[in-house]
Order: sequence, then structure tokens, then C-alpha cells
Amino acid sequence: MDLRDPMQTDRLRPDAVLSPLDGADDPAPLGPFALIPRQDEWDRVYAVGDVHGRLDLMIALEDKIRADLDRQPVPRPLICYLGDLIDRGPDSRAVIDHLIDPPDDGVARLALLGNHEQRMLDFLGDPAVGPAWLKLGGRQALRSYGASISERPSAKDFVRLRRALLAALPESHSCFLRSRPRALAWRNFVLVHAGIDPARPLLRQRPDDLIWIRAPFLSATNDFGAIVVHGHVMVDRPDVKSNRIAIDTGAWKTGHLTCVVLDDDAGRNAPRFLST
Repeated sequence: MDLRDPMQTDRLRPDAVLSPLDGADDPAPLGPFALIPRQDEWDRVYAVGDVHGRLDLMIALEDKIRADLDRQPVPRPLICYLGDLIDRGPDSRAVIDHLIDPPDDGVARLALLGNHEQRMLDFLGDPAVGPAWLKLGGRQALRSYGASISERPSAKDFVRLRRALLAALPESHSCFLRSRPRALAWRNFVLVHAGIDPARPLLRQRPDDLIWIRAPFLSATNDFGAIVVHGHVMVDRPDVKSNRIAIDTGAWKTGHLTCVVLDDDAGRNAPRFLST
């Protein structure tokens, strides 16, 4: 398949990762994205909703995933975290440590970019972003890196906090955060943090929409060209529509971290879910 052929731009090649091209924001085929095919096609994907600093739930869910694999083994499983790894919960730093150095259990892991990781990166570049990040739960992430923060930080406080975070942030964490892809295409599924713009073909999406969009994505009923698996918007239980599956069950405050099991059966039958 020639991915630059306009006839091929509405659907994604199976087993591919979408990564943003710096500064690109044009609606041409492949627009803001480079399509990077994976050499190893996974046999099953466990897509996990927003972790938000809850390392305890992350480890508990990974235990359930390993138990599921013991019952129904496949040669090449993948755990894909749908972004929003940080903020709100107490252990943002430890969550990233866990993903940088995961258990040697034979299960591949991939973490996508969420809007909370993007806000942290924005703050590292500009302390004026601080108030917006705190509204998203950045206070807890800062504390996980050892930063001391007052109840009502001033502009000068945010300058100091940025310097403290830059000093405390390991290079491995900086590289990890800056290298997160924004989407994964696998068979007839596209995994993203927030969703897609339903008015655009899959390969013409704007980078910010993939991590921030709500409307009109959530109310769209049209065929997107693939089933979109996403987090970002909290639901009481997994929400399965004909064109999307929402799995952010508010782990940071409910204690329920959810994943959907994507395999050949998920394309034919109701998907399976695992949860803490």
C-alpha cells in the first residue's frame, strides 16, 4: 500500500503508530503525522484507560492482565496505556519509572500521549502555564517530584517550581514524555487518548484533537474507518458504541482502572474488559 496515495488515506495500515511531525498542522494526506509501521504485529492488545498517578492500580491491573494471559496465552501481547499517566493521583513519578523499566514478563508496553503529559511539557517550557496545569491536577505531579508548592502560588512561585521540576526530572523521564506517540492503529482499532475529529479522515487529524477533543467526537455516529478506543472523558463503566469504546473509569478517585481486551474476538463479539 502506498500511504501517500489519496485513495489510501482514510484508513490506517494495521499495526502502526502515529507520531506528530514537529510544527506540522496541515490537512493534506498524512498531514501532521508520520505513519510508522511496527515490524512485530501484536496478537492481542490490552488498552488501559487513564492511570493518573495511581501506580497501585496500574500494578494490580497488570497482574490481572498476566492472569488473563495465563488463561488465554498469545505469543505477542501488548499493553497500551492511553495517556494521562500523571496528575491527580499521588505517584506520577513512580508511574513513569514503571513504564521506563517495566517488569520482565514478556509483555510489551506502549504509552500514548495524553493532554496531562502535554500540559506538563508546556509548563517545562513556560511557567505561565502553571495555573492551567494545576487545574488539571498538576499539584500532585509536582509533589511526586519533590517540589514544595503553596496553596496559592504566585507567578514567581511558578518560575521557581519550573526550575525545581527541571532539576528533579530525570533525563529518562524527559525523553519518555517528549517521545510519546499520539495514536496506535491496530487491525480495525485506533487507540488515542481523547478521540478524533469526525469530520476528518483518520490520517488528516490535528495533533491537539487526539489529546483534547470532546465534542463533536463524543456525539458522532458516523463510521470513522476504525473503532476508536479512548479515555479522557470519565464514564461510570466502559461505554461501547458502534464507532468507539470509552474506558476512562476515573481510576484516580474511584479506584477502578479499566482495560479493554482487543483481539480477533473483539472485532466479532462484545469486547472483554478487565478492571481493578
